[in-house]
Amino acid sequence: MLPLLIDSHAHLDAPEFATDRAAVIARAHAAGVTRMVTVGYDRATWATATAVVQAYPDAGIALALGIHPNSAGEADDATLADLVALCRAGQRTGGAPRVVGLGETGLDYYREWTTPAQQQASFRAQLRLARELDLPVIIHDRDAHSDIMAILRSEGQGTRGVLHAFSGDVAMAEECLRLGYLISLAGPVTFPKAADRHAVAAAVPLSGLLVETDCPYLTPVPQRGKRNEPAYTAHTAARIAAIRGIPLETLAAATTANTIALFNL
Repeated sequence: MLPLLIDSHAHLDAPEFATDRAAVIARAHAAGVTRMVTVGYDRATWATATAVVQAYPDAGIALALGIHPNSAGEADDATLADLVALCRAGQRTGGAPRVVGLGETGLDYYREWTTPAQQQASFRAQLRLARELDLPVIIHDRDAHSDIMAILRSEGQGTRGVLHAFSGDVAMAEECLRLGYLISLAGPVTFPKAADRHAVAAAVPLSGLLVETDCPYLTPVPQRGKRNEPAYTAHTAARIAAIRGIPLETLAAATTANTIALFNL
């Protein structure tokens, strides 16, 4: 029997899945990935991510909504108000698909399609909304470690969440855990030369760890070079278990329990 896993961060509405989405979901289930969190990260993908959840009501797909740092220029008062309305609708019984997380938000200084000032303002606003809505925050951090941590220290009180596709070092991971945030590892932890990710995978307590694909991006070994999909969560989980020297079943049980608890699945 396969260990049960949850892909804690996916983009199942991505165009890359347009022609075979049902088959992708079926392969995930066959690989033991029985639940997934799909993320809408701007106005356009709020609608498409919600549509995926509605189209596959029995597939174990949960929904998170937020404003990505690359879309931070959208984060005006009207858009934030619409985000709150969608989240509140998704927190009520019946009707709209249940919203289990706010995000992804955060900072991305690699592309800087929006300015750092815009990104920081959007991130701070969404931390406040997460506290108001009592939702966990999904944080994107690319080349912005120090500013991410500074904002979490100053604005993160009373929030909880996850640093998704974590790319920081062990010291940063330990501080995130102290602040009430979990660490999610994605495909790069399987790369042979990713010593920093390997160190984090070994050091983070099982109680603080999630696994994800961020599909269709960040494809793990041995599928690297192909489109990523939720079934490949199993490769990432297996590599982390090997790094830690524990059975895959132990790793899977812990990360699944952590994901269920964080997102109230």
